[in-house]
Amino acid sequence: MMRRIRANAILILTVAWILGTFYYLWQDSKPSASSSSSSSSSAGSQQKIHGQKSSSGRLEERTLPLIVTRAPQLEQQGQLLGLFDEKAFLSSKQLRPGEDPYREHAFNLQESDRLGSERAIRDTRHYRCASMTFDPDLPPTSIIITFHNEARSTLLRTIKSVLMRSPPHLILEIILVDDFSSDPEDCRLLSQIPKVRCLRNERREGLIRSRVRGASAASASILTFLDSHCEVNTDWLQPMIQRVKEDHSRVVSPIIDVISLDNFAYLAASADLRGGFDWSLHFKWEQIPIEQKMARNDPTQPIRTPVIAGGIFVIEKGWFNHLGQYDTHMDIWGGENFELSFRVWMCGGSLEILPCSRVGHVFRKRHPYDFPEGNALTYIKNTRRAAEVWMDDYKQYYYAARPSAQGKAFGSIADRLALKRKLNCNSFRWYLENVYPELKIPEQEEAYSLLKQGGLCLESHGTDSLGLAECRSTPSIPASQKWTLIEPQIRQHDLCLAITAFTAGSKVRLEPCNIKESRQKWKPRGPALQHMISGLCLDSQPPSGPPAIAQCRPQVASQSWEPQLVT
Repeated sequence: MMRRIRANAILILTVAWILGTFYYLWQDSKPSASSSSSSSSSAGSQQKIHGQKSSSGRLEERTLPLIVTRAPQLEQQGQLLGLFDEKAFLSSKQLRPGEDPYREHAFNLQESDRLGSERAIRDTRHYRCASMTFDPDLPPTSIIITFHNEARSTLLRTIKSVLMRSPPHLILEIILVDDFSSDPEDCRLLSQIPKVRCLRNERREGLIRSRVRGASAASASILTFLDSHCEVNTDWLQPMIQRVKEDHSRVVSPIIDVISLDNFAYLAASADLRGGFDWSLHFKWEQIPIEQKMARNDPTQPIRTPVIAGGIFVIEKGWFNHLGQYDTHMDIWGGENFELSFRVWMCGGSLEILPCSRVGHVFRKRHPYDFPEGNALTYIKNTRRAAEVWMDDYKQYYYAARPSAQGKAFGSIADRLALKRKLNCNSFRWYLENVYPELKIPEQEEAYSLLKQGGLCLESHGTDSLGLAECRSTPSIPASQKWTLIEPQIRQHDLCLAITAFTAGSKVRLEPCNIKESRQKWKPRGPALQHMISGLCLDSQPPSGPPAIAQCRPQVASQSWEPQLVT
């Protein structure tokens, strides 16, 4: 008897809970005169929040009324797509029975096609984000999406999410840059959608040059770069445009949620992450430093980030052009986010991630397209260009972490170095000290070498005198014959080998090491040691004379140095 009463009670409570939930959602969806009037009055109010605290000292605390975005009504669909025939566009390219759904795009195409061109997704923002207001006169933006052989359902879902979840007056245009896809119809048919423009490359250019082309064609003063396999979330655009409007030198990125490559589930990313990297220039997401986390009393505040992932960001067009756009000598994809991030910070701008802007992105485990020189070589070329231009002498740690990059061709960087000088950019040391102090210089175990010429070794006699002396053997090798070769320096503890002048015949000496001192920079040239600035080589001259620098002659014995590791 008691068991039946308990079961009935549970049933009644369950039904009441379901009915209450439906009533809540029905009430929330009803239009409210009071809410509309309050929203219009707040739009005209001078006390804007802009993601900061209001004049009352705190943001309004309330939960989001709905946890999913609404699907568009049929009438709204017609306004969004115009004469575009969505059904014909999607049905003309369907996965054939038995075909591997991952083969062509490195994600589950069958699941993407099953979802169709739009869906409701969870609003993953912090609830305080719903209290933010924005200037009523925000400038419109040009959305730039580059793609190469993208899946039709994924690309269309990206475009429709932008049109559905953005205020129409903020979308001036969506520029599709088709990077020489196999089927030109992919882009041409999509240009039938209102506000969508199509640019097609006549050959494969890669993401970097394609984005530059799209930016040059853009009509808006604000550029929004977006990948071709994304879904934007509720009110994603307004926070980013607001921040750029307030300061044109800001480059802002959303929190990038994860769309599963297997089942296309939309998963919320952590709001406590920023972009970082290691010395091999490998991008990684990392936790905000604890001191910054403790100082953040408002979860809607922007997050300063040393680097951005690079796929999705907003930048003012004039600032983008002033900074030199992208390094167009980089190929296809990879490394451009480091080059842009270093340039923004070091040349007077800043990078931010905005917690109240959310965009989902399909993260793939491999690239579904080919690289002309292979994935690894292309990435090395691109990151080496970034290191050579922006990392100054700290590039030695890049080469130590990625030894395969040494000797690989990376093209001329003269124009990028000229740009760096023209913009009067800060040094990479400034970047490490002011932007990314958490990136620690690696501790290197000192490895000592003898610099031998036959049976003689280079030896120091104090700081002002150097010469050749008979090589000693372990364990009686004196400190005066031990050298540490860490390019570009030749060291004895805290002293470095330096030239006294930049002309042939100038003597060499030891002086306190200074990574910025050009007189202390050497590099190997075959068996010779060449001074990097003067182009002259270390020459022992006759054994009785002190070493000096002379015109490089590779076959001369007095310029041939054999490093022998001291074990």
